[in-house]
Amino acid sequence: MRLTRFKAAAAAVLLTAGLAACGDAGNDGDSGADVDVQDNAAEEFDTGTRMRELAESGTIKIGVKFDQPGIGFKGATDDMPVGFDPEMGKILAADLGIAPEDITWVETISANREPFLQSGEVDLVIASYSITDERRAVVGQAGPYYVTGQQLLVRSDSDIASLEDVAGTEVCSVTGSTSLENIEAEGATPRGFDTYSECVDQVLNGTVDAMTTDGAILLGYAAEHPDELKVVVDPFSEERYGVGYSLDHPEMCEWIVETIEEAEDDGAWADAFEATLGKSGVETPEPPTADACPAA
Repeated sequence: MRLTRFKAAAAAVLLTAGLAACGDAGNDGDSGADVDVQDNAAEEFDTGTRMRELAESGTIKIGVKFDQPGIGFKGATDDMPVGFDPEMGKILAADLGIAPEDITWVETISANREPFLQSGEVDLVIASYSITDERRAVVGQAGPYYVTGQQLLVRSDSDIASLEDVAGTEVCSVTGSTSLENIEAEGATPRGFDTYSECVDQVLNGTVDAMTTDGAILLGYAAEHPDELKVVVDPFSEERYGVGYSLDHPEMCEWIVETIEEAEDDGAWADAFEATLGKSGVETPEPPTADACPAA
């Protein structure tokens, strides 16, 4: 694995990027500095590990959501996605000596998270990816790095005020999510869509009675439509967000956990939260304790 935490290389990558942005991009020394950072980062990992391969390549592919305000969102004119999940991706990439502009962001919906990891379409999935035993049977999930709970998004004039009120109603979420299973158990008729934005549209036009998923996601949509939508009911599940990786590279689990724990200790985790989900006015929570990695 790795003998020491590697912070100097990550800092150097960001510093080099900042200097380039100030007008030094044409200096012949810049690319050499980038190569040195990548080489130094790679040396911190054992030969043959996926982390070393990524550090040596200088790039990483990360799957995130593009339609979840506060969590992972990319508008038509945005250069890269924004949100808590992309910020966590940047923290992990920086630990490999990889700058934000060298990350390949891949739009990942709930239904293709496991296939993307299994096929190598992405190296990591950080996409409001709740940890479950079923998912851990086919892919790796390290974490949690954030814990939230399932709630309901309804129209402002809706009579739904409690979980008992959903019985006999139509409630949407994204296909493949645990939220649909949970709401069906409460007596609602589940409706699945490819993206959360489609589901929100169905609530807005009255086609379905409510939308359900993690409260953090719903707050983002309610903030976009404050006169039309509201979040109701206390959280009725515990959703533990994890970082997905391929079981072909089990060594990644310990690296992910160590990097996240360091970010929690040095304040980078809190900074990431406050710059994204924290803008909704939610108080910065205590970061969760990560699960132990499976034995090698």
